[in-house]
Amino acid sequence: MTPDSSSSSVDDPLFDSGHRIFSNKDLLKIGHVPEADRIVGRDEEIAKLAKRLNGAVHGYSPENVMIYGKTGAGKSLVSRHVSQRAQNAAEAGVSIGTAYIDCAEDNTETQAVSSLAAKLNDESITDITVPHTGLSTSKYYKLLWKTLDAQFDSVIIILDEIDLMNDDSVLMKLSRAEEAGKIDCSIGIIAISNKIQYIDKLNERVRSSFQHKELFFKPYDANQLREIMANREDAFRDGVLSEDVIPLSAAFAAQEHGDARKAIDILRHAGEVAYEDGAAKVQEKHVRQAQQHAEKDRFRELVNGAPTQAKAALLALTELSVNSDDDAFLTSRVYDQYERICEHLEMDILSVRRFRDILKEQAFLGVVEIEKINKGSAGGIHLQNRLIEDPHVVRETILEDSWMRDWAAE
Repeated sequence: MTPDSSSSSVDDPLFDSGHRIFSNKDLLKIGHVPEADRIVGRDEEIAKLAKRLNGAVHGYSPENVMIYGKTGAGKSLVSRHVSQRAQNAAEAGVSIGTAYIDCAEDNTETQAVSSLAAKLNDESITDITVPHTGLSTSKYYKLLWKTLDAQFDSVIIILDEIDLMNDDSVLMKLSRAEEAGKIDCSIGIIAISNKIQYIDKLNERVRSSFQHKELFFKPYDANQLREIMANREDAFRDGVLSEDVIPLSAAFAAQEHGDARKAIDILRHAGEVAYEDGAAKVQEKHVRQAQQHAEKDRFRELVNGAPTQAKAALLALTELSVNSDDDAFLTSRVYDQYERICEHLEMDILSVRRFRDILKEQAFLGVVEIEKINKGSAGGIHLQNRLIEDPHVVRETILEDSWMRDWAAE
């Protein structure tokens, strides 16, 4: 039975769901794409990306783009925003499709291609059904090519966190599809990564077919973070936020590499904490509690998504930190500990050079801090590594991995 929409609603505290605090909580979702006037500090990046996708709007091939930047720098937001605008701005007679793939979730070739085919397919136009599972990778590609040619002149595909894909087959096949005669539709790829070394690790054939332009996103500063959160203030009821909530949330996020995603997380968590406390307003104490929650969530997300070798490297630094009065260690000492962990877990041991690269990647992501120290003319320059997060929290998070857990039983 469908309720009469004209009947008045009944207030029931059992189903309050935070309405004393929030008015539109969707504005605080990480995947939310705001209107153009709510996007802060990214005018230059928007313009540069639009220039690369301009071809699609006018009926010819868009360019491929590789976007780098730390977590929360607006990479995904700008990519989705500009893609939507390109789709809306298409000239008469030009049809543009857009699709977003989270490679942390669809991290195999088959998953990514089946998701693309399903997202881009309009069965009422193509008369094609795309099953979620059950087909081979090659059959999913054939369905994808058919759906694209049946509907679009160009397609803009966003591959977010592409470095988490199991291999580079998807990038290779999508970027070569038109040239190989698989489709008449042109494809523009926006590949997004936190790792500046990602392209260097691709084989030469993939780099040659991708032929990308690069775009780097700098972290937001504290003023930009305050403006970003002020633009989401209407997620809350009028008068609910104390004056110091947004500045303090911005300050916390600015300390952690200008992460807008973290700033919004803190703001949302603060509202949730205030609601759980039964408070009428969101105050400084709620922000401080929320910051602790957000930091743990962010760290768990980074570590849980890291490759096994990166977890082993972090575990090595963690073991030294937990079992020593020191908090910073030379790379050579961390590597020795890493070797012991790999031998115990029967893992391949990477070269010292590759091990250093992993630590640099973790520093780029804000998990590790690396400092150069000068030991004089005889000792030379050395690198010291320090965990940014509490070592006990790091250890607990890493040992959630079933493989790493075997180390704890040593």
